[in-house]
Amino acid sequence: MSDTRAQGKRRTAVTSKTKKTRKAPGSLTDIAIAALQDMKAVNVKVLDVRKLTDVADTMIVATGTSDRHVKSIADRLVERCRQAGHRPYGVEGEREGEWVLVDLQDLIVHVMLPRIREFYGLEKLWDIRPAQRGPSFA
Repeated sequence: MSDTRAQGKRRTAVTSKTKKTRKAPGSLTDIAIAALQDMKAVNVKVLDVRKLTDVADTMIVATGTSDRHVKSIADRLVERCRQAGHRPYGVEGEREGEWVLVDLQDLIVHVMLPRIREFYGLEKLWDIRPAQRGPSFA
């Protein structure tokens, strides 16, 4: 009888491990937005890029007021995501602090200084609506 109970416990343990999967991308986006808002990131834009690229489903572009602020925002973002069980694949640009990119697989977050954000215009690049596209010449 104790063998049956042990088998039942093993099944429960295995079941609980299989249920512990990654959270839905929407929840990761919510965690990222909360971290950005917590650190007072400016002009946060969430872009759905699923139909434009296979690299990610969502991109978030945010602005920091100084290089130190940009670094702090990115650090908090990484910290909050790790606490929620999402480990970033990479973080680029932390040393300079002008533009920090945090790759969270289905979510990519760009935190930039205002002049860098204006210069590169990522929102314009990735927020292409079908009506804005010109004719394609093949």
